[in-house]
Amino acid sequence: MNARVLVVEDDEDIRLAVSAELRAASFTVDAAGSLAAAAAALDATGAHDCAVFDRMLPDGDAIGFVDERRRQGWAVPVLFLTALDSSSARIEGFEHGGDDYLVKPFVMAELLARVMNLCRRRDSRPPVLRHADLEVDFARCEVRRGGVLLSLSNREFAILEYLATRPGMAVSRADLVEHCWDLENEPTANVVDAVVKRLRRKLGEPDPVETVRGVGFRLS
Repeated sequence: MNARVLVVEDDEDIRLAVSAELRAASFTVDAAGSLAAAAAALDATGAHDCAVFDRMLPDGDAIGFVDERRRQGWAVPVLFLTALDSSSARIEGFEHGGDDYLVKPFVMAELLARVMNLCRRRDSRPPVLRHADLEVDFARCEVRRGGVLLSLSNREFAILEYLATRPGMAVSRADLVEHCWDLENEPTANVVDAVVKRLRRKLGEPDPVETVRGVGFRLS
């Protein structure tokens, strides 16, 4: 699933582990260790499909932050990930803008499933998109051409998914960077072109990815 997730957690080990698990599942991840850093990440992209917040952060309780954003019209689904496990703490989380609540210690597979579920609520696409003989299965992160399963890297799949949801539309390199890379790993234009070149080679002929001179690429 090519969705963008914000992970806000001050425990570095947990933050790195959660981010790695989500990236392995083809999510684009922005990670922050404080509410100030979370605000900067949200303001920098404005394109998140889900946010995971530890509650007790160095600069405050995340429920106040989320509540204030909700009042401003922010609609991104939020999962609170916290050691506060009382029923009153859970209710408080839901009352202040949370959509889901997971108590530490947690099983990583459950966190992944909950994040995927929240992203699906926000995503109105069909589970599989077909473009000529190309089939992109978002739920399974699989691509087939002419019925043959292709082996794509997470980044290659993310680019193809982004193009597939905008068939015929020219997508700039900047758009691909914004939606297919996270803030910590923003590439140069040459890197984007190199990934697209590898994607084309794997997709085979006839090439479904068209270069739009002066703009970027589109699924032709």
